[in-house]
Amino acid sequence: MSLTAKQEELIADLNLIEDAHERLSTLTSFVARTRLPEDLKGDDLLVPGCVSRVWIHGELKDGLTHFRSAADSPMVAGLIALLCDLYSGAKPMEVAIIEPDVWQRCGFLKILTPTRLNGLGAVRGRIKALATSWS
Repeated sequence: MSLTAKQEELIADLNLIEDAHERLSTLTSFVARTRLPEDLKGDDLLVPGCVSRVWIHGELKDGLTHFRSAADSPMVAGLIALLCDLYSGAKPMEVAIIEPDVWQRCGFLKILTPTRLNGLGAVRGRIKALATSWS
């Protein structure tokens, strides 16, 4: 499945939940899929520009990207886990060029603070930089 198709499916699934706040609370279900083990949480994986401490680990296996994450805040952990899940299993070039539409199309831009959105931008920047280095 292409990254674009995966994102469309994700957005459609999330939008089955009518209330945007409830939609946002379901993102914690993504944390288990992308959980970064404690022994990998090094300073080199910390994402600058986030208020909470956020770690992103990426690797390339068989030509496809795989991302794992952790965060101090449960809300932030869910948000970044969604990004890691979305971009895992894709080709690096797709990850580098396809931006996440999920924030806008699921109504999250209206309920997330500017600080959180800046942090998500920093996480996206880290994921994009990793993918670009593998292209």
